[in-house]
Amino acid sequence: MKNMNPNFLDGADQETQELFSKLLLNAAADEQMGKVPERTYNSVVPKPGFCIKTKNDKGEKVFVNVCHASNVPEPKDLTDEELIKVLESEDPTDFRIPMSLGEPHVEMDKGGKGCTAYDVIVNTKFLAKMEKSELFKTFFITISFEGLESKFQTTISKEWVILKNKKFMGTLTEQNVRKESKPFIMEMDGPSGPPATQGKKPLITEISSQKSTDSNSPAVKTSKAPTPKYTILQDPPEGHPEFLVAEIHLPKVKAASSFTLDIGEDRILLQTRADIYHMDIFLPYNLIQEECGAQFHRKSKILTITMPVQPLR
Repeated sequence: MKNMNPNFLDGADQETQELFSKLLLNAAADEQMGKVPERTYNSVVPKPGFCIKTKNDKGEKVFVNVCHASNVPEPKDLTDEELIKVLESEDPTDFRIPMSLGEPHVEMDKGGKGCTAYDVIVNTKFLAKMEKSELFKTFFITISFEGLESKFQTTISKEWVILKNKKFMGTLTEQNVRKESKPFIMEMDGPSGPPATQGKKPLITEISSQKSTDSNSPAVKTSKAPTPKYTILQDPPEGHPEFLVAEIHLPKVKAASSFTLDIGEDRILLQTRADIYHMDIFLPYNLIQEECGAQFHRKSKILTITMPVQPLR
């Protein structure tokens, strides 16, 4: 079990410290008994759907393999008319399309020249819906391109064609997708702030993050809401961190139920009702998503997210 910096809980109230100690004892007991925590992600083996051919800003060929798997979460079932209303509404971010954006892989086109391919996985039923609706298909391709551009810092041409005789380019590889759409958020009422904001902090260093221009989130459009004030710290301060701690100030938020939080492999996405705040940033490290957790303190209005970092291989 990973050792926690002893200064991490300095200044926290007694109830929080007792709860944390209990969690550590339970974890230690489970470790001794050989228990393995339940996985909170699915291993997804993609099946071919259709293949899109386009180019990047350098004129190089790009292929996007739209794949499907039954264990990817299914989005809300809308009709074409309902999707149009969502697109025309002032706050369309309630409609989300769960998808997994795979890492780029280098392939050879039929002319023997190098090209880049991406695998995007969606729910099997949603793929069938796209096959019947050009509106949903065009909408999905648009936001998936924006997601790939944002995640991998590239530019993909909006002029594309769907290949008729080829369902995918290269080799499709297995991906991990979270079972839940958001991490568990613990709401706190006590007079003390969350552990990471009170008393002595660990010897940690602030790191820089990169805002997303348009997210790989299935949100319909980028929100115009302001980005809240936040800091992101790493521990240990030198070299590759064991975990990151994000502190997000939400002074206009009353309760955790009024916002959604999604933690990706290297990304934090926070959205609030009525567009009070919107935060979409990428981190310089890959996270252990199933072990991330969050606390929202209703008095200090600070959301604290603890994010274990994947070790170097």
